[in-house]
Amino acid sequence: MSPAISPVPEHEAPRDCPLCPRLVAFREALRAEYPDWWNAPVPHWGDPEAWLAICGLAPGKHGANRTGRPFTGDFAGVLLYDTLKKFGLAEGECDERPEDSLRLKGVAIVNSVKCVPPQNKPTPEEIATCTRTYFQPSLGALKNVRVLVALGKIAHDAAVRAVGMKLSAAPFGHLAEHRLPDGRILIDSYHCSRYNQNTNRLTAAMFEQVFERAVLLAPTS
Repeated sequence: MSPAISPVPEHEAPRDCPLCPRLVAFREALRAEYPDWWNAPVPHWGDPEAWLAICGLAPGKHGANRTGRPFTGDFAGVLLYDTLKKFGLAEGECDERPEDSLRLKGVAIVNSVKCVPPQNKPTPEEIATCTRTYFQPSLGALKNVRVLVALGKIAHDAAVRAVGMKLSAAPFGHLAEHRLPDGRILIDSYHCSRYNQNTNRLTAAMFEQVFERAVLLAPTS
């Protein structure tokens, strides 16, 4: 299975990244159980010239960990990619595989944790390790990014820490905006997970508001 093509290949994790022992053990178990899955650190994906970076949490077991592309093959990705297409930020069709015709326009997706964690819950140490080693350098390499959208508090915290801010200076809240020290704008959203959608903590209309605001903040030149 081929992974998504990264916009920042020089900052990607190796297939057998050894940094987080618990995630390595889970990855090896999944490789034995599902040998046809991707089962490796999932590359960032999108436009190398992106002005908008979507900061996710971690690959889903049956989604990105299976397919090798962020938000591909799981419930959360349906709302995300439908919303991006609605605002002209994506085109093509998502067939839940990296080889489909879906393409991002001016957008890159960067997860704060690159490997699937057990129960979808990375530990603070795993988040810190991946943020420092891969997430922070990747954001820095996306030179044209002016707006970041954080999907959930873990991604929000990773983005804030990546630019050297204290979490107390940028409290998380749906539709909250924060100006980062480098001038970029961070917009928060509840994560588009199945749980949040099923409980109506996040509706399609609420999610669209986030990207409507992001588009308004897009650079004009």
